[in-house]
Amino acid sequence: MTVGFAPGMPLGHEKNETPPSVDAILAEAQRLRWEIGGDFHQSLMEAIYTDASNIADRAVTRPGERPRFDLDRNIDRLVTSRVLGFPLMLAMLTAVFWITIVGANVPSQLLADLLIGKGVPLLHSIAAALHLPWWLSGLLIDGMYLATAWVISVMLPPMAIFFPLFTLLEDFGYLPRVAFNLDNFYKKAGAHGKQSLSMMMGFGCNAAGVVATRIIDSPRERLIAIITNNFALCNGRWPTQILIASLFIGGLASAQWAGLISALSVVGIALLGVLLSFLVSFSLSRTVLKGQVSTFSLELPPYRPPRVLQTIYTSIIDRTLIVLWRAVTFALPAGAVIWLISNIQIDGVSLAVYLVNLLNPIGLLLGLNGVILLAYVVAIPANELVIPTILMLTVLTTGVTGLGAGAGVMFETDSSADLMSLFTAGGWTLLTAVNLMLFSLIHNPCSTTIYTIFKETGSRKWTTVAALTPLAMGFIVTFFVAQIWRLVAG
Repeated sequence: MTVGFAPGMPLGHEKNETPPSVDAILAEAQRLRWEIGGDFHQSLMEAIYTDASNIADRAVTRPGERPRFDLDRNIDRLVTSRVLGFPLMLAMLTAVFWITIVGANVPSQLLADLLIGKGVPLLHSIAAALHLPWWLSGLLIDGMYLATAWVISVMLPPMAIFFPLFTLLEDFGYLPRVAFNLDNFYKKAGAHGKQSLSMMMGFGCNAAGVVATRIIDSPRERLIAIITNNFALCNGRWPTQILIASLFIGGLASAQWAGLISALSVVGIALLGVLLSFLVSFSLSRTVLKGQVSTFSLELPPYRPPRVLQTIYTSIIDRTLIVLWRAVTFALPAGAVIWLISNIQIDGVSLAVYLVNLLNPIGLLLGLNGVILLAYVVAIPANELVIPTILMLTVLTTGVTGLGAGAGVMFETDSSADLMSLFTAGGWTLLTAVNLMLFSLIHNPCSTTIYTIFKETGSRKWTTVAALTPLAMGFIVTFFVAQIWRLVAG
């Protein structure tokens, strides 16, 4: 006998059998109900009324009764308050960023010492033992391996700290309250309230923030969230912001206030990114992505103890390692390009110097320089490579001695004096520093994020828009800041 299922037929009913009558089904249900024992319908109703009574006892205060203490409600009165909600939210996010930055310093240094301090000399000794030609060992070790080691040492520790902290806040039940606080602002900008959650994930990594936009059901509003996620200052750009703020902005204040001024300038750049996300969302929702703002029911779940071990496992496997693998994949060719343009010479001058001189007029017009623009071009696979590439290219173009390990070999130094002398030799000014901080915030996404945008949208058109929109804005903003700066300076 052939067994199949007709439309609407219960599973397990054979195709050629006569379906039972309604009376037969009701009789069988009644028989099963009494076999279980008791009146099932009555028991179910009693359970429902009992639950409703318990909920009412918690939610309703009757005349003459003292108000009952409800922990969830009391916390919500604080975190969703019109007065305290936003300061608490900023304090919480600042604490997460501070823990991430401070906590990542030690493991980042340990990884750098292991992968770069010990790994590079070991690989060079192996290459020498194998009698590899200098160009091959340079390309493989000083180029591809070194770029990958930089990305791993700088990118892995912050992500391994930020993503679990972010997931713990989500598991605890706090992040839905953040979406509740910001929903009205995003709605006025023509975006979805849940965009606040994907943007906060972008502060850890923009690629992860793009993936997090899956929580938005509306395709139009999800696209807005994807395009604007790059304005969240990812962990790859924090080192640039902190270094430049400490050297140039903090240097404007006295020693006791230098740290605070530097920190406030970095926070100001991060808040500027949030403001830009509102402005761009508003513009997109009223031009190329017009549409009705969708409404959604935001359920505020009860607060509960986070599942720490499960959270750590999920964050490391599902977010950190996947994003890191994509970044490493793009860092390998970037390292090769950086080494090649620094070591390929034309008439005794490296290709990098030619490119820097070619880009210098544009860079100076933007209040930057050719070194910075070239560094952002060749370091597009990962923002973590920008500062080491800038330092290497500055040494290469200025001829400063005593720093670095040769053409194409990226490096960093902990000496503020060495950094300032190098930047001074490269013609840097306070305008260069300010516009670098702005351009670090407003420029094209890294290769990992661009690839993720394409995977999530499946559209070359929108991937191009998401990549070029912030880049065009970065050029416009730095150009106007440079012109106003020079006009005021006289």
